Amino acid sequence: MPGIDECLLEAMRLPGARGAAVVDWTSGLALGAVGDSPGGDHETAAAEAAELARLAAEHRAFAPEDGPGLSPAEPPVEDLIISNRDSYHLLRFVATSFDSSVFLHLWLTRAEGNLALARIRLGEMAGRLVLE
Repeated sequence: MPGIDECLLEAMRLPGARGAAVVDWTSGLALGAVGDSPGGDHETAAAEAAELARLAAEHRAFAPEDGPGLSPAEPPVEDLIISNRDSYHLLRFVATSFDSSVFLHLWLTRAEGNLALARIRLGEMAGRLVLE
């Protein structure tokens, strides 16, 4: 089972990957980062992405409608996709044994990136990621 560094290196092998980070959305801190960062600073990018993640995770409008309540180890949102003129940002929530306040942030160029493939692979990575 891969840890943070292995997961980030795997994410950077995706076509069009510019940068990747594992972020704690409650604190806004990057637990690990690799490659370029939007705006040039990994910590600022992590804090700004964490704000989006918190909004999505804490509002009932984005929670699943069916089934029983979610356990603390299950994030209410699978992922967020933000697109702009030249890139995509994927935020994939990671289920953990504790409070599930972690997500993977992948920054892709639109010209070379494959959004569908990246989404599938991030989901697989999130399922295998081991946080200690």
